[in-house]
Amino acid sequence: MTTPNPMTSPIQEAILSQLAGLPEGKSIDPMNVAKAVQPERWQQILGHVRTNAIELAKAGTIVILRHNKPVDPEKFRGVYRLRTRLPGDPTSFETAAPDDDADDDI
Repeated sequence: MTTPNPMTSPIQEAILSQLAGLPEGKSIDPMNVAKAVQPERWQQILGHVRTNAIELAKAGTIVILRHNKPVDPEKFRGVYRLRTRLPGDPTSFETAAPDDDADDDI
């Protein structure tokens, strides 16, 4: 398991803490992270949860899932979940299929 970076934010700590308590392969909802960090105003920090999740995914600590499949942290859109990285998870998305919602730009 990856050791947390000493420079992690409270949101990143909440993500990693929630993931640490799960069985391997299980994922968390970003809304639960926001509620853990700021219970009264969790909606206001959902964007920050997303930003912090992207940073952790780029660092290789976690993966961002859409439709239960890892997605490129820089290109995903819509509803997502977070999971710890497993052996076999992609580390590069250059050859991966585009996100399912790619044609929603209309």
